Amino acid sequence: MNYLPFVSAESSQPVRRGARWQRRAMWLVFAWFFFGGIAHFAFTDLEARIVPPQIPDAVDVVRVTGLLELAGAFGLLVPWTRRVAGWGLFLLTIAVTPANLYMLRVHDQFDVPVWLLWLRLPLQVVLMWLIVWGSRWRAQRRIY
Repeated sequence: MNYLPFVSAESSQPVRRGARWQRRAMWLVFAWFFFGGIAHFAFTDLEARIVPPQIPDAVDVVRVTGLLELAGAFGLLVPWTRRVAGWGLFLLTIAVTPANLYMLRVHDQFDVPVWLLWLRLPLQVVLMWLIVWGSRWRAQRRIY
């Protein structure tokens, strides 16, 4: 796919945006947070069990983070909000790290292999890099 479904503000013609791999990174990040945000509402009780006990109102925290994930995912699709959405998702990923560490610490309460929980930590760093890199795409300047 050479063009995204957006148009240039100058010409109302489709504009090729960013490098191919940056576009793919952005779509991967979109999918990650879109489906993750949906999961916050579909599996609220399970997600609330992951929240460390020091954080009050786990169900409300899960719902708010789900909304933020969905807002950030859709923000990536709009060129003028893409960069802000990327930084928001980056900060959100840092903010949910304590929940990931807590889940690893009490892994016996979940039906998830421990090695997968360990693998999630370095993958989270890769995800943060993809968020920043993929959300930096911009329209290429036209040469007339």
